[in-house]
Amino acid sequence: MTPTPDSTLADPEQRIADLERRLAECQAERDERTAERDEALQRETATAEVLQVINSSPGDLKPVFDAILEKALRLCDAAFGMLATYNGDAFESVALRNVPAAYAAFLQGLHRPSAETAHGRIVRGESIVQIADVAAEELYRRGDPHRRALVETAKARTLLLVPLRRDGALLGVISAYRQDVRPFSER
Repeated sequence: MTPTPDSTLADPEQRIADLERRLAECQAERDERTAERDEALQRETATAEVLQVINSSPGDLKPVFDAILEKALRLCDAAFGMLATYNGDAFESVALRNVPAAYAAFLQGLHRPSAETAHGRIVRGESIVQIADVAAEELYRRGDPHRRALVETAKARTLLLVPLRRDGALLGVISAYRQDVRPFSER
């Protein structure tokens, strides 16, 4: 029995389809590795830039805080952010970047976080706090003044807080904000 023309073409067509699928998978893997490499290079570059600022600013922490914040926001693709120090009781903003002026004015002075706020969660020991939509949170609906100012004055929607710790002690926090609902990635 000889194969029909259709059955002889089906096998090569299936092979071609399988090869095209495998090629697409390989390209996707290559693109992912390239993106990971590029992100790692961005982190290394940011670290080197911060270290240069530290070396050129002995005794003056303001340029160091500004550099750390600027690099963190760039790496996170955030609209604005702040770096605040923690004195064991309250936070104080020491570096602001692209923060809307009215919200920056609101942030003047010391802020003692309540336990249920994002900063309060950092004080309690959480390693990272992310809120995908701050306007959808109960704190905002209840009228918390900090949350209201963040949403209504700064137009923030997504936030990420990363604590700065040494030997387990909280020294401060880097806060990054997006003005759209767009959670930060694990990286």
